Amino acid sequence: MTKADIIDDIVARTGVPRKEATTVVEAFMESVKTCLLEKKDNVYLRGFGSFVVKHRAEKTARNISKNTTIVIAAHDFPSFKPAKSFVAHMKGEE
Repeated sequence: MTKADIIDDIVARTGVPRKEATTVVEAFMESVKTCLLEKKDNVYLRGFGSFVVKHRAEKTARNISKNTTIVIAAHDFPSFKPAKSFVAHMKGEE
């Protein structure tokens, strides 16, 4: 499902104009990005899941083709963890 498909589904379910649904979806995505990137804050959506910032420590890796060792710097990355109720629903346990 793409962003356009999500917007079409919202328009079909709610009857709001497509332009407004597009604005809302893009604002939501921008809000999540801002929280994760700038504030380093997690986003919790009860019953759906959490967008969290995880940290990876610096590590040494090997470039096999050049037979050299490189250092990969420590960095943060976004991750999604589904809610327990969402996982249970997907498994058909609900």
